[in-house]
Amino acid sequence: MILRILFRNAFRNRLRTGLTILGITVAILAFGLLRTVVAAWYAGVEAASAARLVTRNSVSLVFPLPLSYKDKIRQVSGVRGVSWGNWFGGIYIEEKNFFPNFAVDAPTYLELYPEFILPEDQKKSFLGDRKGFVAGRRIAAQFGWKLGDTVTLRGVIFPGNWDFVLRGIYRGRDKTIDETQFFFHWDYLNEMVRRLYPGRADQVGFYMIGVSHPDLAAEVSAAVDDMFRNSLAETLTETEKAFNLGFISMTSTIVMAIQLVSVVIIFIIMAVVANTMAMTTRERIGDYAILKTLGFGGRHIAALVFGEALVVTLTGCVLGMALTFPVARAFADSLPNFFPVFNVSNETLALDVAAALLVAGVAGVIPTRRAIGIRIADGLRRIG
Repeated sequence: MILRILFRNAFRNRLRTGLTILGITVAILAFGLLRTVVAAWYAGVEAASAARLVTRNSVSLVFPLPLSYKDKIRQVSGVRGVSWGNWFGGIYIEEKNFFPNFAVDAPTYLELYPEFILPEDQKKSFLGDRKGFVAGRRIAAQFGWKLGDTVTLRGVIFPGNWDFVLRGIYRGRDKTIDETQFFFHWDYLNEMVRRLYPGRADQVGFYMIGVSHPDLAAEVSAAVDDMFRNSLAETLTETEKAFNLGFISMTSTIVMAIQLVSVVIIFIIMAVVANTMAMTTRERIGDYAILKTLGFGGRHIAALVFGEALVVTLTGCVLGMALTFPVARAFADSLPNFFPVFNVSNETLALDVAAALLVAGVAGVIPTRRAIGIRIADGLRRIG
């Protein structure tokens, strides 16, 4: 009965209520998308393993490390596996086709990254072909690559046209795994570099280190860096999560701006709903006066005002949340290389609901105080 009254009151002025709900829907949709963008920015951090470390040159990632370091790192207590690689930075057809592409030591890399699910026959085919490469299923679908296709990348860091054969398509173990990566054999890159640029051979961009237990990460990091202290190529070793955070910190201003805009959206819609409730309350002063003459107290009137605000706000919230999924999917499809992981999380949905409840609560405060404080005689004077 109460819900029926609330819905009838909320939709008494259908045009105004409809426009208010539309505004809330758009605001919740925008808020949800912005929060999803922020979450996508940190997707690599969330997917990072606590049992993996990254070692790079202490000066900068652009400076290489000797390949000989791998044997010394393996001897560090607590290390269960070592792999290495180089950022290749190749371009496919045209500049806009950006996606991460690496040269890695394939056998050890696949052992350290079990979250990349690769069929066993494709794995064998990849390991047996020096020019083979593996691609994530999203990037393969985007460009229509099929197993056995030859793909040519134009090198920027390593100039020239490089031909690769697709031998495997991996999928992520869960939805937080980036499925847009392209990786191939480091040995193939090194052989070509030795022939074309001898001075750059036998050098790697980074090492990936697997530790036997996450609790040993700090100890192993310190041991590796101490080992190469005062050498010609000193190292900086950190957890994979810290390594990924280092890249995000370069764009922290952008992330903060997005978060600020999402908060501003909530304040704007709060003002819209508050204005709607103020107009509604002013029109119904006579109704509230009659309720008071019938013995209804302030808490009953407060429940009606807040309840109406909740009905309007939550209706817009539900519609906005429902639209977030298809819009987010379209957004991700249009920018697959910039946001390889773009999923609407449960946390984002919870924030949508919390924002709607906050808007309804704050927007109903002043109208409620006004409705409760009206004198019966003043209210009845407005009837007719």
